[in-house]
Amino acid sequence: MTTREEKNKEQFEEIVNDELRENRKKKVIFFTKLIVLIIVCLFILYFYVTYVSTKMITVKEERLKNSKLPISFNSTKIIQFSDLHYGTTVKIDEVKNLVKLINKRHPDIVVFTGDLIDDSYDISTSEQEDLIKLLKSINVSIGKYAVSGEDDGDNFSTILNQSDFTVLDNNYDLVYNNDNNPILITGLSSSLNGNRNIDNAFKYFSVENHNANIYSICLIHESDDIDDILSKYSVDLFLGGHSHNGQIRIPFYGAISGVEGSSTYYKEHYELDNSQIYVSSGIGTVGSGIRLFDRPSINFFRLSNS
Repeated sequence: MTTREEKNKEQFEEIVNDELRENRKKKVIFFTKLIVLIIVCLFILYFYVTYVSTKMITVKEERLKNSKLPISFNSTKIIQFSDLHYGTTVKIDEVKNLVKLINKRHPDIVVFTGDLIDDSYDISTSEQEDLIKLLKSINVSIGKYAVSGEDDGDNFSTILNQSDFTVLDNNYDLVYNNDNNPILITGLSSSLNGNRNIDNAFKYFSVENHNANIYSICLIHESDDIDDILSKYSVDLFLGGHSHNGQIRIPFYGAISGVEGSSTYYKEHYELDNSQIYVSSGIGTVGSGIRLFDRPSINFFRLSNS
């Protein structure tokens, strides 16, 4: 016969077991919800860095003041875009949006700083024709200029020239705006391809009666060429690309490190003595094909001489 003490003990053990089962059930439910939440968050993050962050082009606007700038170039608007890497996260629709953003701001000068077609993409003839048509439709009052990147092949010059861009690989152009006081735009070919020639790009400074006080802009792809340039020549404004500003960045810090060719100057902006350096985050992507806290962008500059 079961005693009262034994019966109470059995009831107590049953209550304890019920509580243990209920606690285990709650833990299973909690961890199941947590796993589902993590999966959903990872999916949202993947969707954002792959399909949202890579498409939302932002416009970074700066006003640049320099007393060397001729009065005729006061309020001149320059737009820089770079690293299109067509064929990655950029196709014709993205280029249409890019051109719309540029033309909306009525630039005087537009510059492209390399890597037009991604080296892993085989662009079709029809796509190339569409790309030429769109780039040709970029409207400027003064001129359009470009330099090549390490990914740019034989079709680079063909596409850019037919789009009314002047390719300044290791060359320069004196740019006038309604009077006889020009500014100088130089361009340097990709150093990763072993094609750069700094002295040829800056040969204007070597000719007789050169004007050392001229306002100068240098278009480069890999920004690590800057130190070599400044060791010999004076440049007021560098516009570069290649690094994408890291593509994956940490808030309030930026890119963790650069890439080959842009390991020293890879963030958005630097200032060296009298030289301003702006490095574009680019339009397309490389490698993983994702962007985190580093949206594609164009740089929009307003020049002022005071």
